[in-house]
Amino acid sequence: MTVTRPFLSDNAARVHPKVWEAMRAADSADNPYDGDALSAQLDERFSDLFGRECAALWVATGTAANCLALATMVQPHGGVVCHTEAHIEVDEGGAPGFYLHGAKLMLCADSHGGEGAKLTPEGIAALIDPIRDDVHQVQPHAIAITQASEYGRSYTKTELQALNAFAKERGLGLHMDGARFANAAAFLGGSAADAAHGVDSLAFGFIKNGAMSAEAVVLFDPEQASLAKYRRKRAGHLQCKGRYLAAQILAMLEGDLWLENAAHANAAAREIASGCGDRLMHPVEANELFVCLSGADREALRAQGFAFYDWGADAARFVTAWDTREDHASALGKAIASL
Repeated sequence: MTVTRPFLSDNAARVHPKVWEAMRAADSADNPYDGDALSAQLDERFSDLFGRECAALWVATGTAANCLALATMVQPHGGVVCHTEAHIEVDEGGAPGFYLHGAKLMLCADSHGGEGAKLTPEGIAALIDPIRDDVHQVQPHAIAITQASEYGRSYTKTELQALNAFAKERGLGLHMDGARFANAAAFLGGSAADAAHGVDSLAFGFIKNGAMSAEAVVLFDPEQASLAKYRRKRAGHLQCKGRYLAAQILAMLEGDLWLENAAHANAAAREIASGCGDRLMHPVEANELFVCLSGADREALRAQGFAFYDWGADAARFVTAWDTREDHASALGKAIASL
């Protein structure tokens, strides 16, 4: 069967034309690694975007972005509190343990008091309070949250304030996996500062949102940048032609293209959701939909050319992107409604 209407993943989306243009414009001699003129702009551009001083490093993957950021705040004998469904636990092939030299992921489930793969201070406390403060047990060093979460839920500024206060009270770092950060920010009203309120580090995702091969590690303690740069080199992520990664990121920031693209993807998700009714498993707060569908339902949709992932025995996940066609989203919503 030829797939004509793709909703598998925003990883499969096209590269935005403005990103191609920026890479072509960068195709001239400059200093290697991160010594070029474009890379030199990143700290200032991200500081302006978030309204507070920060340092930004380009890397080629979200996995590297998450792990390099966490490595600045977690020692090998420590732990990272994250959700049981967190990408760093489920889909990064043990990379956190590798980059963090054996540090442990400490898993917190929705049963601890959160919902939609979101963490709460109460849930984290329930997990870590029973840990004895001695060398025989792994001590938490950081909290990692995902914006938007693995079930497409967005942390509000109020929720982030509570997590930030809890982290500071407990002496823990607060990291945000922002693979779909743009989608969460668009849902919350468009403020990058609000969508990342109080975090110590952010893996700012661009690839799912129109870039080709560039993500940003944003460190809100600029003094950590030196450590992160050494770790980036040691991990094999210091590319010799870094200007092409910087060009992608700057193109996405220019004119808030990152936000425009995310808003389009979110609108497409809402259009599909309008036909899902009570089949929706979670509120749609970004560009992912989780829908209760039987095997026969999924077969019927695939027969119409829709591509998506199964999500357990009786559900499916649909992901929209910056280049999702409006007629495709409308058709999928109607197809689900007619099942």
